[in-house]
Amino acid sequence: MIMKEKITVGLVGFGKRGKSLLKNILIPMTSMDIEIKGVCDLYEDRARFAADYVRDAIGIEPFCTTDYRDITSMDGLDAVIIMSAWESHIPVALDAMKSGKYVGFEVGGGYSLDDCWKLVHVSEDTGMPCMLFENCCYGRREMMVLNMVKLGIFGDIMHCSGGYHHDLRREISTGEENRHYRLRNYLNRNCENYPTHELGPIAQVLDINKGNRMISLTSSSSRSQGLHDYIIANKGADSPLAGVTFAQGDVVTTTIKCAKGQTIVLTLDTTLPRAYSRGFTVHGTKGMYAEDTDSIFIDGVHNSFDVKWKEQWGNASQYEEEYDHPVWKEYKKQVVGGHEGMDWLVFRAFVESVKAGTQTPIDVYDTAALMCISALSEESIACGSIPVPIPDFTNGRWMERHDSIQSK
Repeated sequence: MIMKEKITVGLVGFGKRGKSLLKNILIPMTSMDIEIKGVCDLYEDRARFAADYVRDAIGIEPFCTTDYRDITSMDGLDAVIIMSAWESHIPVALDAMKSGKYVGFEVGGGYSLDDCWKLVHVSEDTGMPCMLFENCCYGRREMMVLNMVKLGIFGDIMHCSGGYHHDLRREISTGEENRHYRLRNYLNRNCENYPTHELGPIAQVLDINKGNRMISLTSSSSRSQGLHDYIIANKGADSPLAGVTFAQGDVVTTTIKCAKGQTIVLTLDTTLPRAYSRGFTVHGTKGMYAEDTDSIFIDGVHNSFDVKWKEQWGNASQYEEEYDHPVWKEYKKQVVGGHEGMDWLVFRAFVESVKAGTQTPIDVYDTAALMCISALSEESIACGSIPVPIPDFTNGRWMERHDSIQSK
Protein backbone atom coordinates (compact mmCIF):
# COMPACT_ATOMS: atom_id res chain seq x y z
CA MET A 1 0.00 0.00 0.00
CA ILE A 2 1.23 3.48 -0.89
CA MET A 3 1.87 5.77 2.10
CA LYS A 4 -0.51 8.72 2.09
CA GLU A 5 1.08 12.14 2.39
CA LYS A 6 -1.97 13.58 4.14
CA ILE A 7 -5.05 12.15 5.81
CA THR A 8 -8.52 13.63 6.26
CA VAL A 9 -10.11 13.54 9.71
CA GLY A 10 -13.40 14.36 11.38
CA LEU A 11 -13.37 15.50 15.01
CA VAL A 12 -16.07 14.82 17.61
CA GLY A 13 -16.21 16.56 21.00
CA PHE A 14 -14.98 19.98 22.10
CA GLY A 15 -15.26 20.20 25.84
CA LYS A 16 -12.20 21.09 27.90
CA ARG A 17 -10.07 18.23 26.57
CA GLY A 18 -11.23 18.51 22.99
CA LYS A 19 -10.51 22.24 22.83
CA SER A 20 -7.03 21.72 24.26
CA LEU A 21 -6.18 19.00 21.76
CA LEU A 22 -7.54 21.04 18.86
CA LYS A 23 -5.38 24.03 19.75
CA ASN A 24 -2.20 22.29 20.86
CA ILE A 25 -2.02 19.09 18.81
CA LEU A 26 -4.41 18.94 15.88
CA ILE A 27 -3.97 22.43 14.44
CA PRO A 28 -0.15 22.15 14.48
CA MET A 29 -0.51 18.80 12.70
CA THR A 30 -2.45 20.42 9.85
CA SER A 31 0.84 21.90 8.66
CA MET A 32 2.26 18.36 8.55
CA ASP A 33 -0.09 15.66 7.41
CA ILE A 34 -3.74 16.01 8.47
CA GLU A 35 -6.68 17.90 7.03
CA ILE A 36 -9.67 18.65 9.28
CA LYS A 37 -12.79 18.12 7.17
CA GLY A 38 -15.53 18.12 9.81
CA VAL A 39 -16.20 19.02 13.45
CA CYS A 40 -19.01 18.00 15.77
CA ASP A 41 -20.28 18.54 19.28
CA LEU A 42 -23.67 17.85 20.84
CA TYR A 43 -23.67 21.50 22.01
CA GLU A 44 -23.98 23.91 19.10
CA ASP A 45 -21.78 26.59 20.67
CA ARG A 46 -18.90 24.13 21.11
CA ALA A 47 -19.23 22.85 17.54
CA ARG A 48 -19.28 26.42 16.25
CA PHE A 49 -16.22 27.30 18.33
CA ALA A 50 -14.30 24.42 16.74
CA ALA A 51 -15.33 25.35 13.19
CA ASP A 52 -14.40 29.00 13.73
CA TYR A 53 -11.09 28.06 15.33
CA VAL A 54 -10.11 25.81 12.44
CA ARG A 55 -11.13 28.47 9.90
CA ASP A 56 -9.17 31.21 11.66
CA ALA A 57 -6.11 28.98 12.11
CA ILE A 58 -5.77 27.43 8.65
CA GLY A 59 -8.12 29.43 6.44
CA ILE A 60 -10.45 26.55 5.59
CA GLU A 61 -13.82 26.17 7.33
CA PRO A 62 -14.75 22.56 8.08
CA PHE A 63 -18.22 21.08 7.95
CA CYS A 64 -19.93 21.75 11.30
CA THR A 65 -22.68 19.66 12.92
CA THR A 66 -24.23 18.63 16.24
CA ASP A 67 -24.93 15.05 15.06
CA TYR A 68 -21.92 12.74 15.13
CA ARG A 69 -23.49 10.55 12.45
CA ASP A 70 -22.93 13.38 9.97
CA ILE A 71 -19.20 12.99 10.66
CA THR A 72 -19.00 9.19 10.74
CA SER A 73 -20.84 8.97 7.40
CA MET A 74 -18.80 11.66 5.60
CA ASP A 75 -17.41 10.59 2.24
CA GLY A 76 -13.66 10.78 1.70
CA LEU A 77 -12.79 10.74 5.40
CA ASP A 78 -9.88 8.56 6.53
CA ALA A 79 -10.38 8.72 10.29
CA VAL A 80 -12.65 9.90 13.08
CA ILE A 81 -11.09 11.27 16.26
CA ILE A 82 -13.40 11.20 19.30
CA MET A 83 -12.82 13.54 22.25
CA SER A 84 -16.37 13.68 23.66
CA ALA A 85 -17.89 12.44 26.95
CA TRP A 86 -16.89 8.98 28.15
CA GLU A 87 -20.22 7.30 27.49
CA SER A 88 -20.28 8.46 23.86
CA HIS A 89 -16.90 7.01 22.84
CA ILE A 90 -18.00 3.52 21.90
CA PRO A 91 -21.24 4.38 20.03
CA VAL A 92 -19.40 6.93 17.87
CA ALA A 93 -16.50 4.52 17.33
CA LEU A 94 -18.81 1.72 16.21
CA ASP A 95 -20.54 3.98 13.70
CA ALA A 96 -17.24 5.21 12.31
CA MET A 97 -15.77 1.72 11.86
CA LYS A 98 -18.95 0.54 10.14
CA SER A 99 -18.47 3.45 7.73
CA GLY A 100 -14.96 2.25 6.90
CA LYS A 101 -12.97 4.77 8.92
CA TYR A 102 -10.04 4.44 11.31
CA VAL A 103 -11.04 5.35 14.86
CA GLY A 104 -9.03 7.00 17.62
CA PHE A 105 -10.62 8.12 20.86
CA GLU A 106 -9.73 9.70 24.15
CA VAL A 107 -9.46 7.72 27.36
CA GLY A 108 -12.19 6.69 29.77
CA GLY A 109 -13.51 3.42 31.16
CA GLY A 110 -16.19 1.25 29.59
CA TYR A 111 -19.74 0.98 30.88
CA SER A 112 -20.35 -2.67 30.07
CA LEU A 113 -18.56 -5.76 28.82
CA ASP A 114 -21.05 -5.88 25.98
CA ASP A 115 -19.84 -2.50 24.71
CA CYS A 116 -16.21 -3.63 24.86
CA TRP A 117 -17.04 -6.79 22.94
CA LYS A 118 -18.90 -4.72 20.34
CA LEU A 119 -15.72 -2.71 19.73
CA VAL A 120 -13.77 -5.90 19.12
CA HIS A 121 -16.36 -7.56 16.91
CA VAL A 122 -17.04 -4.51 14.74
CA SER A 123 -13.31 -3.88 14.29
CA GLU A 124 -12.80 -7.52 13.29
CA ASP A 125 -15.84 -7.53 10.97
CA THR A 126 -14.95 -4.27 9.21
CA GLY A 127 -11.17 -4.60 9.28
CA MET A 128 -10.95 -1.06 10.67
CA PRO A 129 -8.45 -0.38 13.49
CA CYS A 130 -9.60 1.25 16.72
CA MET A 131 -7.05 2.94 18.99
CA LEU A 132 -7.41 4.24 22.52
CA PHE A 133 -5.36 7.45 22.84
CA GLU A 134 -3.69 6.37 26.07
CA ASN A 135 -1.10 9.12 26.10
CA CYS A 136 0.62 7.84 29.26
CA CYS A 137 1.92 4.88 27.23
CA TYR A 138 4.07 7.52 25.52
CA GLY A 139 5.29 9.33 28.62
CA ARG A 140 9.05 9.72 28.54
CA ARG A 141 9.67 8.07 31.90
CA GLU A 142 7.13 5.30 31.28
CA MET A 143 8.81 4.51 27.96
CA MET A 144 12.29 4.60 29.46
CA VAL A 145 11.20 2.09 32.12
CA LEU A 146 9.56 -0.05 29.42
CA ASN A 147 12.83 -0.05 27.52
CA MET A 148 14.73 -1.08 30.65
CA VAL A 149 12.23 -3.87 31.30
CA LYS A 150 12.63 -5.24 27.78
CA LEU A 151 16.42 -5.12 28.21
CA GLY A 152 16.15 -7.16 31.42
CA ILE A 153 17.49 -4.48 33.77
CA PHE A 154 14.79 -5.17 36.38
CA GLY A 155 14.78 -8.95 35.90
CA ASP A 156 11.44 -10.78 35.84
CA ILE A 157 8.63 -8.35 36.66
CA MET A 158 6.51 -9.60 39.54
CA HIS A 159 4.31 -6.63 40.45
CA CYS A 160 3.24 -3.25 39.09
CA SER A 161 1.08 -0.54 40.57
CA GLY A 162 -0.26 2.84 39.56
CA GLY A 163 -3.08 5.23 40.11
CA TYR A 164 -5.04 8.17 38.92
CA HIS A 165 -4.22 10.43 41.85
CA HIS A 166 -5.66 13.80 40.90
CA ASP A 167 -7.72 16.25 42.93
CA LEU A 168 -10.79 16.74 40.71
CA ARG A 169 -13.14 18.16 43.31
CA ARG A 170 -13.50 21.53 41.60
CA GLU A 171 -14.00 20.03 38.14
CA ILE A 172 -16.65 17.60 39.35
CA SER A 173 -18.52 20.06 41.56
CA THR A 174 -18.77 22.60 38.72
CA GLY A 175 -19.91 19.96 36.25
CA GLU A 176 -23.41 21.38 35.88
CA GLU A 177 -22.36 24.88 34.85
CA ASN A 178 -19.44 23.64 32.76
CA ARG A 179 -21.37 20.74 31.20
CA HIS A 180 -18.73 18.25 32.31
CA TYR A 181 -19.54 14.55 32.13
CA ARG A 182 -17.61 13.64 35.28
CA LEU A 183 -20.38 15.01 37.53
CA ARG A 184 -23.04 12.57 36.31
CA ASN A 185 -20.59 9.69 36.58
CA TYR A 186 -19.64 10.51 40.17
CA LEU A 187 -23.30 10.90 41.07
CA ASN A 188 -24.32 7.51 39.71
CA ARG A 189 -21.36 5.09 39.55
CA ASN A 190 -18.87 3.63 42.02
CA CYS A 191 -15.93 2.06 40.21
CA GLU A 192 -12.39 2.48 38.96
CA ASN A 193 -13.72 5.00 36.44
CA TYR A 194 -10.39 6.10 34.91
CA PRO A 195 -8.11 3.06 34.84
CA THR A 196 -6.21 3.48 31.61
CA HIS A 197 -3.64 6.14 32.56
CA GLU A 198 -2.03 3.82 35.04
CA LEU A 199 -2.90 0.52 33.37
CA GLY A 200 -1.80 1.45 29.84
CA PRO A 201 1.95 1.62 30.60
CA ILE A 202 1.70 -1.36 32.97
CA ALA A 203 0.04 -3.43 30.23
CA GLN A 204 3.00 -2.67 27.97
CA VAL A 205 5.47 -3.69 30.68
CA LEU A 206 3.64 -6.99 31.34
CA ASP A 207 2.99 -7.83 27.65
CA ILE A 208 -0.78 -7.84 28.12
CA ASN A 209 -2.49 -9.38 25.05
CA LYS A 210 0.97 -10.17 23.68
CA GLY A 211 2.13 -13.25 25.59
CA ASN A 212 0.24 -12.48 28.79
CA ARG A 213 -3.23 -11.38 29.84
CA MET A 214 -5.25 -10.16 32.81
CA ILE A 215 -7.46 -12.94 34.19
CA SER A 216 -9.36 -11.56 37.22
CA LEU A 217 -9.79 -8.59 39.54
CA THR A 218 -11.18 -7.58 42.89
CA SER A 219 -12.13 -4.00 43.67
CA SER A 220 -12.92 -2.20 46.93
CA SER A 221 -14.11 1.32 47.63
CA SER A 222 -14.03 3.67 50.57
CA ARG A 223 -17.15 5.69 51.31
CA SER A 224 -17.75 9.02 49.62
CA GLN A 225 -17.05 12.10 51.74
CA GLY A 226 -14.51 14.34 50.03
CA LEU A 227 -16.82 15.89 47.44
CA HIS A 228 -19.53 16.61 50.00
CA ASP A 229 -17.11 18.42 52.32
CA TYR A 230 -15.61 20.36 49.41
CA ILE A 231 -19.01 21.49 48.15
CA ILE A 232 -20.13 22.67 51.59
CA ALA A 233 -16.87 24.59 52.07
CA ASN A 234 -16.69 26.11 48.58
CA LYS A 235 -20.24 26.32 47.24
CA GLY A 236 -22.21 26.61 50.47
CA ALA A 237 -24.79 24.55 52.30
CA ASP A 238 -27.52 25.90 50.00
CA SER A 239 -25.84 24.56 46.87
CA PRO A 240 -28.00 22.08 44.93
CA LEU A 241 -25.20 19.52 45.30
CA ALA A 242 -24.87 20.00 49.07
CA GLY A 243 -27.60 17.50 49.83
CA VAL A 244 -26.57 14.99 47.21
CA THR A 245 -25.11 11.60 48.04
CA PHE A 246 -22.36 10.78 45.56
CA ALA A 247 -22.11 7.13 44.54
CA GLN A 248 -18.39 7.30 43.76
CA GLY A 249 -16.17 6.41 46.70
CA ASP A 250 -13.20 8.63 47.52
CA VAL A 251 -10.59 5.89 47.03
CA VAL A 252 -11.06 2.77 44.93
CA THR A 253 -8.42 0.01 45.04
CA THR A 254 -8.37 -2.68 42.36
CA THR A 255 -6.13 -5.75 42.37
CA ILE A 256 -5.59 -7.64 39.11
CA LYS A 257 -4.09 -11.12 38.62
CA CYS A 258 -2.30 -11.97 35.36
CA ALA A 259 -1.98 -15.28 33.53
CA LYS A 260 1.82 -15.28 33.97
CA GLY A 261 1.53 -14.81 37.72
CA GLN A 262 2.10 -11.07 38.12
CA THR A 263 -0.15 -8.79 40.15
CA ILE A 264 -1.28 -5.22 39.47
CA VAL A 265 -2.75 -2.73 41.94
CA LEU A 266 -4.65 0.30 40.62
CA THR A 267 -5.85 3.19 42.79
CA LEU A 268 -8.42 5.85 41.92
CA ASP A 269 -8.02 8.85 44.26
CA THR A 270 -9.72 11.97 42.87
CA THR A 271 -11.98 13.47 45.53
CA LEU A 272 -9.60 14.13 48.42
CA PRO A 273 -6.95 16.87 48.72
CA ARG A 274 -3.67 15.59 47.31
CA ALA A 275 -0.81 16.21 44.90
CA TYR A 276 -1.01 14.82 41.37
CA SER A 277 0.66 11.48 40.69
CA ARG A 278 0.16 8.39 38.56
CA GLY A 279 2.16 6.33 41.05
CA PHE A 280 3.74 4.20 38.32
CA THR A 281 5.75 1.44 39.99
CA VAL A 282 7.48 -1.57 38.42
CA HIS A 283 9.04 -4.21 40.69
CA GLY A 284 11.16 -7.08 39.41
CA THR A 285 13.62 -9.70 40.64
CA LYS A 286 16.62 -7.43 39.93
CA GLY A 287 15.26 -3.99 40.78
CA MET A 288 12.44 -1.50 40.59
CA TYR A 289 11.26 1.93 39.49
CA ALA A 290 9.01 4.21 41.57
CA GLU A 291 7.47 7.32 40.02
CA ASP A 292 6.64 9.13 43.25
CA THR A 293 10.36 9.46 44.03
CA ASP A 294 11.44 9.15 40.37
CA SER A 295 13.99 6.62 41.50
CA ILE A 296 15.52 3.39 40.26
CA PHE A 297 16.78 0.66 42.60
CA ILE A 298 19.05 -1.99 41.08
CA ASP A 299 20.13 -5.01 43.07
CA GLY A 300 23.88 -4.96 43.69
CA VAL A 301 24.08 -1.23 42.99
CA HIS A 302 21.79 0.51 45.45
CA ASN A 303 21.47 -1.96 48.35
CA SER A 304 23.52 0.20 50.73
CA PHE A 305 20.85 2.93 50.39
CA ASP A 306 17.90 0.74 51.37
CA VAL A 307 17.20 2.57 54.65
CA LYS A 308 18.38 5.98 53.45
CA TRP A 309 16.68 5.98 50.09
CA LYS A 310 15.89 9.70 50.20
CA GLU A 311 19.47 10.27 49.09
CA GLN A 312 18.64 8.52 45.81
CA TRP A 313 15.33 10.26 45.05
CA GLY A 314 15.41 11.55 41.48
CA ASN A 315 18.22 9.26 40.37
CA ALA A 316 16.20 8.01 37.36
CA SER A 317 17.47 11.01 35.39
CA GLN A 318 20.93 9.44 35.52
CA TYR A 319 19.67 6.60 33.31
CA GLU A 320 18.12 8.74 30.56
CA GLU A 321 21.12 8.93 28.25
CA GLU A 322 21.58 5.17 28.16
CA TYR A 323 17.98 3.96 28.38
CA ASP A 324 15.70 6.62 26.87
CA HIS A 325 13.25 4.80 24.63
CA PRO A 326 14.02 4.92 20.88
CA VAL A 327 10.71 6.72 20.25
CA TRP A 328 11.79 9.57 22.52
CA LYS A 329 15.29 9.63 21.09
CA GLU A 330 13.77 10.06 17.62
CA TYR A 331 11.04 12.57 18.40
CA LYS A 332 11.99 14.50 21.55
CA LYS A 333 13.03 17.58 19.56
CA GLN A 334 9.72 17.63 17.71
CA VAL A 335 7.13 17.08 20.44
CA VAL A 336 4.71 19.91 21.14
CA GLY A 337 1.55 20.34 23.16
CA GLY A 338 0.42 19.11 26.54
CA HIS A 339 1.55 16.54 29.07
CA GLU A 340 5.24 17.00 28.26
CA GLY A 341 4.85 15.77 24.71
CA MET A 342 3.09 12.47 25.19
CA ASP A 343 -0.16 13.84 23.74
CA TRP A 344 1.70 14.64 20.53
CA LEU A 345 3.35 11.22 20.42
CA VAL A 346 0.14 9.22 20.80
CA PHE A 347 -1.55 11.26 18.05
CA ARG A 348 1.58 10.96 15.92
CA ALA A 349 1.45 7.16 16.21
CA PHE A 350 -2.21 7.11 15.18
CA VAL A 351 -1.70 9.41 12.19
CA GLU A 352 1.28 7.40 10.96
CA SER A 353 -0.78 4.21 11.13
CA VAL A 354 -3.63 5.77 9.14
CA LYS A 355 -1.21 7.14 6.53
CA ALA A 356 0.40 3.72 6.11
CA GLY A 357 -2.87 1.78 6.28
CA THR A 358 -1.48 -0.39 9.07
CA GLN A 359 -2.66 -1.56 12.48
CA THR A 360 -2.43 0.96 15.31
CA PRO A 361 0.14 0.32 18.10
CA ILE A 362 -2.62 0.29 20.72
CA ASP A 363 -5.15 -1.94 18.95
CA VAL A 364 -8.78 -2.80 19.60
CA TYR A 365 -7.87 -5.74 21.88
CA ASP A 366 -5.71 -3.46 24.04
CA THR A 367 -8.46 -0.83 24.00
CA ALA A 368 -11.14 -3.26 25.16
CA ALA A 369 -8.91 -4.81 27.84
CA LEU A 370 -8.05 -1.42 29.33
CA MET A 371 -11.61 -0.08 29.20
CA CYS A 372 -13.37 -3.14 30.64
CA ILE A 373 -11.74 -2.62 34.05
CA SER A 374 -14.28 0.11 34.90
CA ALA A 375 -17.31 -2.09 34.30
CA LEU A 376 -15.74 -5.06 36.10
CA SER A 377 -14.65 -3.01 39.11
CA GLU A 378 -18.18 -1.63 39.40
CA GLU A 379 -19.51 -5.19 39.52
CA SER A 380 -16.92 -6.30 42.07
CA ILE A 381 -17.63 -3.36 44.41
CA ALA A 382 -21.40 -3.78 44.13
CA CYS A 383 -21.11 -7.45 45.09
CA GLY A 384 -18.88 -6.96 48.13
CA SER A 385 -15.47 -6.94 46.43
CA ILE A 386 -15.85 -10.38 44.92
CA PRO A 387 -13.36 -11.67 42.32
CA VAL A 388 -14.55 -11.04 38.77
CA PRO A 389 -13.11 -12.72 35.66
CA ILE A 390 -11.58 -10.52 32.94
CA PRO A 391 -12.48 -11.67 29.41
CA ASP A 392 -9.91 -12.65 26.83
CA PHE A 393 -10.80 -10.27 24.01
CA THR A 394 -8.17 -11.88 21.76
CA ASN A 395 -9.92 -15.27 21.97
CA GLY A 396 -6.67 -17.08 22.75
CA ARG A 397 -4.45 -15.19 20.35
CA TRP A 398 -2.63 -13.48 23.23
CA MET A 399 -0.48 -16.60 23.50
CA GLU A 400 1.14 -15.99 20.11
CA ARG A 401 0.89 -12.24 19.59
CA HIS A 402 4.22 -10.52 20.25
CA ASP A 403 4.06 -7.10 18.63
CA SER A 404 4.08 -4.15 21.00
CA ILE A 405 4.49 -0.43 21.31
CA GLN A 406 8.16 -1.17 22.01
CA SER A 407 8.80 -1.70 18.31
CA LYS A 408 6.55 1.05 16.94
